[in-house]
Amino acid sequence: MKLNVVDRDGQTHELEVPAQGSLMEALRDPDYGLAAACGGMCSCATCHVYVAPEWIDRVPDRQSDEHELLTELEFAQKHSRLSCQIPLGAHLDGLQLTLAPEE
Repeated sequence: MKLNVVDRDGQTHELEVPAQGSLMEALRDPDYGLAAACGGMCSCATCHVYVAPEWIDRVPDRQSDEHELLTELEFAQKHSRLSCQIPLGAHLDGLQLTLAPEE
C-alpha cells in the first residue's frame, strides 16, 4: 500500500509499506520519520501526525488515552492523531498525512 507523507520540511514522500501493523511503524524508519519513543504504547505523542481531512473518516475514532495526550500538545489540530493508534490496512491505501512539528 502507499502512503503520501509531508515531512516537517514540507517535502512530500510516497512510501510503499505493507498493509499491516500500525502507521507509526511505517513512519519511524525513514530518515525524516517520527521518533515514536514509546514504541506504540500511546504514552509519548512523538508519533503525532495530521491526517488529511478527506481521510479522517477512514481511520478509527480516537480513544480516551489518545484524546488526553493530544489535548496536551501545543501543535494539536482538529485532524491530529497519534500514528501508533492507526492500524494499517488496504482501506488506507493512498492515505495522505503530514508529520506534526516536534513538541
